[in-house]
Amino acid sequence: MKVIRAETAGFCMGVELALKKLDLLLEERSGKGPIYILGPIIHNPQVLAEYAAKGVITAKSPEDIPAGASVVIRAHGVPKDIEERLRRRDVTIVDATCPKVKKAQVLIARSTAEGRKLLLYGEESHPEVKGLLSYAAAGAHVFDDRAALFGMLAKDEKYCLASQTTQDLVTFEALAGELGELPEVDLVVLNTICDATKLRQDEATSVADEVALMVVVGGFNSGNTRRLVQVVASRMIPCLHVETVEALPLEEISRFDCVGLTAGASTPKKMIDEVEACLKRL
Repeated sequence: MKVIRAETAGFCMGVELALKKLDLLLEERSGKGPIYILGPIIHNPQVLAEYAAKGVITAKSPEDIPAGASVVIRAHGVPKDIEERLRRRDVTIVDATCPKVKKAQVLIARSTAEGRKLLLYGEESHPEVKGLLSYAAAGAHVFDDRAALFGMLAKDEKYCLASQTTQDLVTFEALAGELGELPEVDLVVLNTICDATKLRQDEATSVADEVALMVVVGGFNSGNTRRLVQVVASRMIPCLHVETVEALPLEEISRFDCVGLTAGASTPKKMIDEVEACLKRL
């Protein structure tokens, strides 16, 4: 079986930075008290299980973290009020928010401070989106499709349009273009989609055009991984989303002679390597 692997499959810069900060803290704080993460540091259950085995505790709120502990703010960031509550506690804080997410927070805060209402393209329940919304000073709407967006517009409002950093750039730009053609809409468009997301999606479509089947590796709770699956599916070829090599339906895959492989930005290299090796053995 021929396997074509996307070059940038796996960890993005933001994920690598976050995990390096956690690893360094584990090294520095060994035997000096508990280490917490405020929510999952990245969306990969296998990685989280590895850190739990090292003694890292996942907290749901600042109040779950005892005085004297060390806490890492996850790569997706947290809402402003959560961060403020955390800073009022006697804990050591390591901020591992992705720099691209930080940039989006700053742009949204700056633009909405001028009185513009935020239109945010993203998943309302996603932790990054919840954090971004907290920086909107003049109110905000979240939407995940065109109908929802155009159904929330008001004539006398000023808007800024932004996106969750892992959303599809092509779709976002198309929506921005449509809004920009409406003379009654006072709009500023913010560039908040991560370049790494666009690169991975472009590579996924490129590989998909060369193969008979695509395999996408990554957490089922990972937004950017799910969007890779959606991007591949748009090329009208079969696509399998698996978290681990054990989940591969080998009998089904063996019917194909050329398979493409990519992975979400929170998927470790070793997990992608395992899937690739398994596919090549078929």
